[in-house]
Amino acid sequence: MSKELKVTPEQLEKIQAQQNVRTRLLLDIGSVEAQKFDLMNALANVAAKTKETAEELEKEYGKININLEDGTYEEVVVEEEKQEEEEK
Repeated sequence: MSKELKVTPEQLEKIQAQQNVRTRLLLDIGSVEAQKFDLMNALANVAAKTKETAEELEKEYGKININLEDGTYEEVVVEEEKQEEEEK
């Protein structure tokens, strides 16, 4: 009979501990990637809603810049309008 080939119990324990840590890390990475996916979708949704709101405000007020501190706004002067005013 041939002798059974084995690593030492200490070596086996060390390898098993490292594999356990690796497995936990891979699970954590998967979890973080899933969270990232959810956050990216949430960000895209906010961007879409922001665009909708901007379009609604532009229909009501025209092109404006809004001060987010107090809600005041200034009308945006388009280059063509500036040139027309300068020509007058």
